[in-house]
Amino acid sequence: MIRKGFVMSVLEGHEEEYEKRHSPIWKELEETLKAHGVHNYSIFLDSQTRCLFGYVELESEQRWNEIAQTEICKKWWHHMRDIMPSNNDGSPVSRELKEVFHLK
Repeated sequence: MIRKGFVMSVLEGHEEEYEKRHSPIWKELEETLKAHGVHNYSIFLDSQTRCLFGYVELESEQRWNEIAQTEICKKWWHHMRDIMPSNNDGSPVSRELKEVFHLK
């Protein structure tokens, strides 16, 4: 299992809306994530900095990257772009983190 950590952010004043839109995520998006080998996916919010920390376990980098090509993912990005910084393709601005410690 591959572990990934990454950071994103939510625009000021939209923290509650971000949480609301994830409670729950769309069923079709959840099914797509699972169908692409995603497990144990969590996102944490630092309310002081509006930084979002994502942690996900996945079966394959290739299958993880394929999610971005699905219609439901693009629809989700469009749904979230008014409350998060976004790239030109609509994806949220995100930065992958390097794992420096893991305890089994």
